[in-house]
Amino acid sequence: MILQDTIPYDVHAPRPLPGIAPLAADDWLRVDDAFAEQMAERERLIADRRAAVIALDESVRAAAEELLDMVLAQVLGTTLYARDGDAVIRPDGRRVEIDRDDPMATLGRLVQEDFCILDKRGDEHVLLGAVLCFPASWSLDEKFRRPLIGIHIPVESYDANIARRVQRLFDGVQPERPLWRFNALWYDDPALHQPRREGERRDRVDPAGAAFLRSEMQTVRRLPQSRAVVFGIHTYVLARADVGQG
Repeated sequence: MILQDTIPYDVHAPRPLPGIAPLAADDWLRVDDAFAEQMAERERLIADRRAAVIALDESVRAAAEELLDMVLAQVLGTTLYARDGDAVIRPDGRRVEIDRDDPMATLGRLVQEDFCILDKRGDEHVLLGAVLCFPASWSLDEKFRRPLIGIHIPVESYDANIARRVQRLFDGVQPERPLWRFNALWYDDPALHQPRREGERRDRVDPAGAAFLRSEMQTVRRLPQSRAVVFGIHTYVLARADVGQG
């Protein structure tokens, strides 16, 4: 099991959908107490299940490279990461080669966050690039190249009204004013990689008896040059005893 001991926000204080709040521009990447274990799992998934966790449409390759540059600038501006020639030393001491020909996989090996790149096509933003090592009950290959409303099938709460609000949010987000939200779901299985097809509904879990809380800190920001939107996901899984009381 790969678990965090703490979570940096109050999961007992949910906001109405879409639950968006402002986020400081330099606060979108996190290093937590499960860093080494999560990164080892990310390395394994990228090596062994690449087709399930990496996707890139060539139309957003420039956006993927821009995102890689942005993440590198962010992490190398801290004391936790260090440059080593054409590589980066992570906080766990592992060396990551910077492969600009494979930007999504490189991103997946650098930080705990998963990233989805969405670009406007017609009236909606479409998922055109991703590193998604830790899906929570959805599959990248099924959602790749789908618009926002198609990505959210079969989420019951994602109705037409919410879809319009989320699309306006994606249209309006600015590069230096990222946004964030969180979700909170109870699981019996603490596994980080839990893909499911649309017809494979997750068994209902009684929150009162479930052993683990799974929560995603989700960020939304616009890339300044390509103007694509990046949806970032930092996954926390905690044992019930570590969640605290609501």
